[in-house]
Amino acid sequence: MPTSVLSDGTIRRLVEEGAIKLDPWDPAMVQPASVDLRLGSSFRVFHNFRVESIDLAHPPTNLTEHVAVGDGESFVIHPGEFVLGRTAEWVELPDDLVARIEGKSSLGRLGLIVHATAGFVDPGWQGTLTLEITNLTRVPIVLWPGKPIAQLSFMTLDAPAQRPYGHPELGSHYHGQVDATESRYEGGPAAR
Repeated sequence: MPTSVLSDGTIRRLVEEGAIKLDPWDPAMVQPASVDLRLGSSFRVFHNFRVESIDLAHPPTNLTEHVAVGDGESFVIHPGEFVLGRTAEWVELPDDLVARIEGKSSLGRLGLIVHATAGFVDPGWQGTLTLEITNLTRVPIVLWPGKPIAQLSFMTLDAPAQRPYGHPELGSHYHGQVDATESRYEGGPAAR
């Protein structure tokens, strides 16, 4: 079976059948080959003063502080700042699909980047998606939870994964995450 990117009709059908879970689900967020995702209310802000450097042989802990934004409140990301956020949607994938999270071009054109490297969502994933948000401009950007922030596209695998994300042998660090989650990097081969 060849792999392919799922179309809008296929995405809607798989969500309605329960194969893909997006909660909350809004069919109006479906684009021709993706689904728009909204910004959640959970952020992690870096405390650069706590460490001299980030040594990947000995990753630091307690490098970020959790910030929860209340209803009707915004979050300001300053020029050059990097923060972690999360999607409002809870996402669950079956063992025969993967997904890619990408920024929205209209936000990228304003200098807002939503992922640095963590754009791949493994088969079997369950949880909200952590966003790696950067302001590339010279002016602050006001972020509003509930507004579209990213898009998620889906691709079929040639066969179901034998050990999907969350499998006991994998040590899947972020399985079931709800809030923006800081790095749990351990430096080994399963550092995901």
